[in-house]
This record gives sequence, C-alpha cells and structure tokens, in this order.
Amino acid sequence: MNSTTSPVSTSLPERQTPFPGARPALVFLLLINLFNYVDRYVLAAVVGPIKRTFFGEGDFAGREDALSLALNWFQQHVGFKPDDACLGLLATAFMAMYMIGSPAFARLAERHSRWVLMGIGVVVWSLASGASGLAATFLALLVTRCCVGIGEAAYGPVAPTVLSDYYPVKQRGRVLAIFYLALPVGTALGFMLGEMVAKSGIGAWGASTLGAKPESWRWAFYLVVIPGIVLGVWSFFLREPPRGQADLTAAVAARKTEWRDYLILLRTPSYVLCTVGMAAMTFAMGGIGFWMPYYLEGRPGAPANPITVFGAILVLAGLSGTLLGGWLGDKLRARFGGAYFLVSALAMLSGFPVFLAVLRAPFPWIWVLIFLTLFCLFFNTGPTNTILANVTHPSMRAAGFALNIFVIHAFGDAVSPTIIGLLNGYFGGRPEDMNKSFLVVGLTFLAAGGLWLTGMKFLKRDTELAPSRLRVPAQ
Repeated sequence: MNSTTSPVSTSLPERQTPFPGARPALVFLLLINLFNYVDRYVLAAVVGPIKRTFFGEGDFAGREDALSLALNWFQQHVGFKPDDACLGLLATAFMAMYMIGSPAFARLAERHSRWVLMGIGVVVWSLASGASGLAATFLALLVTRCCVGIGEAAYGPVAPTVLSDYYPVKQRGRVLAIFYLALPVGTALGFMLGEMVAKSGIGAWGASTLGAKPESWRWAFYLVVIPGIVLGVWSFFLREPPRGQADLTAAVAARKTEWRDYLILLRTPSYVLCTVGMAAMTFAMGGIGFWMPYYLEGRPGAPANPITVFGAILVLAGLSGTLLGGWLGDKLRARFGGAYFLVSALAMLSGFPVFLAVLRAPFPWIWVLIFLTLFCLFFNTGPTNTILANVTHPSMRAAGFALNIFVIHAFGDAVSPTIIGLLNGYFGGRPEDMNKSFLVVGLTFLAAGGLWLTGMKFLKRDTELAPSRLRVPAQ
C-alpha cells in the first residue's frame, strides 16, 4: 500500500436534500436541548434564595466551617464580601467541567455511537441536577454543578454534528437556528420554573410530608430529574446518520481525526475569528443570563415577578432573533460570501448602545431595551454555528465544535459570572451596584462585532476549502 498522502476527493456532488429521518432527529435533539437550558438556568433564577440559605447576610464572623473561615479571611484582608463571587463560581464550575469534558467526548463521538454518548450525558446531568437540590453545604452544591457540566459535555459538541450529517450545507443555517431555539425558550422556562418554585410553599410541604429540607428552591432541581432520564434512555434506541455524506464521499467521512488536525482549525481564519467573537458574545450572554434576574429583583420599581417577565421577554427576543438571524444569513449567502459574519457583526454592534441604555432606563421602559439587547445577542446563534459547520472538514466537526465550546466558555460564561460577582462585591454588593459591574459586558459587544467584521473577507474562501483541508492516505 502506498503510504503517501493525497488531497481529499470530492467527486460526489453536494447533497441537496436531507437524509431520511432528519426531521424526527431535529425534533428530538431540540427537545433535549430545550431541557438542557431549562436545567442550566433554573440555577440563575434561585441565586437569591441560595445566597440566603448558605450565606445569610454575608457576615461570616464567628462561623467555624472551612468555607466561612476562608470567606471571613477574604473579607478581612481584601476589604469586601466575596459571597457574590462564590455564587458566580456555581456557573464557573459548571462551565469549567463542560469545556474540559467537551474535547474528550468529541473524540469518543468520532469512534462510537453519538446517540449513546448523548443519552449517557443526559442521564448523568439529570441525576446531578437532582443532587443539587440535596446539597447540605455550598461546597456540595458546587460539586454537583461540576457533575452537571460533565454530563452536558457529552451532548453539546456532539448534537450539532448529527444535524450536520442529516442536512445539506444550504439548509444548515435554518436547521441550526431551529436547534438553538432551545436556548432562549429553555432559558426562559428555567427562569420561570425557578422563580415559581422558589416562591411556592412546596419546601414546607416537603419538609412536613417527606422529611426533606425546607427550602423551596431545592425542588426546582428535583423536578428536572425524571424528564431528563426519559430523554436520555430514549436516545439509546436511535440510529446514527451516515457520517459526512451530506458533504463528501463515504471514504472521506470515514477518515478519523488526529490530534494534530486541530492545527488545521487554528490555521482557518474564519474558524478562529468566529470562535474568538463567540467567546466575547458568550461572556455577555453568560453574565446577563446569570445576574440579570438578581439585578432586576433589586431595581426600584420592579414588579412582583420580574424574573418571569424577564423570561417571557427572553423567549420573544430569542425566538425572533434566532430565526431571523438564521434566515437572513442563508438568504444573503447566495449573494455575498461573508453574509453570516456580516449579519452577526451588525447585530452585536447595534446591541452595544442598547445594553448601556438598559442600565439607566426605568421600569417599564427597561423591558423594551432588554428585549432589543437579547434580540441582538440571539441574532448571531444560527449564523455563527453555521460558520463553524461550513468551514470545518466533516470528519472533524465534532472536534471543531468541541474546541469552539472549550474556548468560548473558558473566556466567556465560565468566567463572566464570577468576574461580575467580584466587581459587584467591590462596588458594594447590592443589586443596584451592578450598573457599574455590567459595563464590562458592554465592551464584549464591541469586541465580537469587530472580530466578525474582520472575518467577512475570509469566509467564502474557507467554506470552499473545507472539503480539502485534510489529506488522506492514497489508495
């Protein structure tokens, strides 16, 4: 056998129609993704009750447990209360495990059934979420959120590759936009579920009837266990789509990714600029998603249920922004090779002044500005993920999405909740002090917009070169 290498063959024409079973797979993956974000953002809705349970009024003096001693030392020597930063760590710990686990699971997905891997992940994160409700200490809660992140790492980088194998290139913008509709809808449902349960009397009922812990916020985590297990087990019985055949030949699709192939991604300008811009966007989205409910509850003039109102607005903005962004990107693609970057950049640059206005506007006008801010953020969901799929060789899409997930979370929502929490503690620790803390979020709008404008000139070329970026052994 000749050991030399030759360029990848692309002799088969690009597929124009989805593979059989594409629509049921899209619906099922959408359901799992919806549940994914419900589970994730239940936490943000109950930050206030969690703070009261584990930190009280933030006075750690006289308390002898290890965490209290550490926090008391910080307060005495640094000069401000670190409880908000600790709450931010709940999101950071989740994201840290999520981004660390993603490359490993992506590697497994290239060699094993993706449906089985995703099913295992869903079951693991569902059980871990239920354990979050059982946590007796803040450290125990932190550990359970780490386990949730590990479970979700088996799903996040893998699901888009399944959809990319079902659908041809020309439909992926719309399909991925539909898939990521779960982000705003699931997030909103998580906010609503968390606020509703936390303000209910279910905790007292559980304590008197079942002997459970009395805090109602814990039940927001209990309620997601059974649906998650059902969806996870169901995944075990689904069949794989043909790998890479929506783009290339079966021989190319069978090519396995090597670790050195990640260098190809780093030499693809569109991939790099898209990923770094998404990191900036994710910083903004993570900071807003985690802290905005807490911020709104403390704003003068807030309604009785601000988190639920915020969730409803998020659904409207997320649905309209995600669908319109995916549709417009696909529409302009035929006329302009850099269309996906252009629509994403304009959305983020438009969102910068709007978000700054959020920090000064009174109720009820703040709701309009929050809608526009979220609309601009979600507008990018379909286009940016389509860029990742289109400029990455089919045999390494899972790896491409995994590396993207690692970067955007490492520099995005893995750190933004903690950074904002630290800044808020420094500025006073009250919800209204976040007017200053949130300014760092505004800067990320400008960063993402600038990076994506730069990417416009590379996108058409990188998309055309994607099928031939890897080399395979000559036959």
